[in-house]
Amino acid sequence: MEQVFKNLKQKAFEQPYPEVKERRKVLKQIKKMLLKNEAVIIEAINKDFSYREPFETQIAELFPSIKTIQHASKHLSSWVIPEKRKVSLWFKPATAKVMYQPLGLVGVIVPWNYPLYLAIGPIVAAIAAGNRVMTKMSEFTPHFSQLFAELCDKYVDNDWLNVVNGDAQVAADFAALPFDHLLFTGSTDIGKKVMAAASKNLTPVTLELGGKSPTIIDQGYPIEKAVEKLLFGKLLNSGQTCLAPDYVFVHSSHKNSFVKTCQDVAQKFYPDWKRAHYTAMINNKQWERHQQLLDDAKEKGADLIPLFQESETTGRKQPPHLVLGVNDQMLIMQQEIFGPSLPVIFFDSIDGVIKSINSRPRPLALYLLSYDKNHFKRLMIETHSGGVTVNDTILHVSQENLPFGGIGPSGMGHYHGIEGFKTFSHAKSIFKQSRIASSKLIYPPYGKLSKFLYRLMRGR
Repeated sequence: MEQVFKNLKQKAFEQPYPEVKERRKVLKQIKKMLLKNEAVIIEAINKDFSYREPFETQIAELFPSIKTIQHASKHLSSWVIPEKRKVSLWFKPATAKVMYQPLGLVGVIVPWNYPLYLAIGPIVAAIAAGNRVMTKMSEFTPHFSQLFAELCDKYVDNDWLNVVNGDAQVAADFAALPFDHLLFTGSTDIGKKVMAAASKNLTPVTLELGGKSPTIIDQGYPIEKAVEKLLFGKLLNSGQTCLAPDYVFVHSSHKNSFVKTCQDVAQKFYPDWKRAHYTAMINNKQWERHQQLLDDAKEKGADLIPLFQESETTGRKQPPHLVLGVNDQMLIMQQEIFGPSLPVIFFDSIDGVIKSINSRPRPLALYLLSYDKNHFKRLMIETHSGGVTVNDTILHVSQENLPFGGIGPSGMGHYHGIEGFKTFSHAKSIFKQSRIASSKLIYPPYGKLSKFLYRLMRGR
């Protein structure tokens, strides 16, 4: 691993500013890799999950990965143009601009829940910015991680991209390398360790973490429509999504219909869940962790309402539950769930919702299903979250022109689109003095003219 690091560092040193056409060529090869190997990618991820609905891999991993490449390739020529900046009157006719320069070598640590998209997204942003990339894949997706390493070696020049596989110790060693920038996607606890390791080298980090993302179903919003949007975001990948709705506030006017509507919609979405369309938990450890959250909630007084008629588990497939009567002493209200269960809180006043959200660590996302403009305005102003989707769930992550990132415990820094290009670039300030410059007027020795100029420059 250290030799791979040294080789990529040397390549970045030898070619500190790759031409746009060369960056596009690499992106084109990555796109070709995905399109030519769609079937084997789907099958590898399916093996790692024991069952992952193929269409979920297509729509949540392959499609956004290809779209990310297309967006970067299309806009790269405009992104690299130095930005002109204004110069103060006192320094004219000098000029100023900001040049976006590649950082050098970027490290990317990839999680297991969306192992393709959460590798391709930062890789594309880093290469578009002109960097070399070294990527550590997750040990919890061994089939896909090995396949991805083989495909990258086959399709992409290893002077640009290298893939590393290994266990948690390899990941720790990887995070300790003196990258020019390090992006990590995963849990908040591991994110702290990554940041601590990076700090020893003063390596800047982008952390894409998670947290408990709330959803609000407001009074007046059609309940069936709301539940469809809620359960699409919640049950995609069986809830193993950092952006998944983690708990839901439901207005009391929907109290009598909410549970039955959730059951009807879930069974409509997944009529044959044991055999098709419904994704399994990634491994036994995650399955057991999720079950412990449910057991703890039940022991502390919660009601568990199954959403499928047949609620017995099969293999690593965990059927979804609503969790009613929750309180803050329950683990399910303290930890990110990362599974298909959904705590429900009924509310009468938006004041209580805002107070409850603000009493918790700042989440990666917030979802509002509402036609009330005042409630929208208040939630946007009075709460913090990494991003927001209004009248739907999770879809803000798919917009390439929006920055994606968390805030506080849910992460730091952004990528996607031009924000990704800038994250992996150094914004170099360039001031160019003109042949005729007024700066000589402030050279020493200082006398009456200097003092007059200072009063003039300072103003009142």
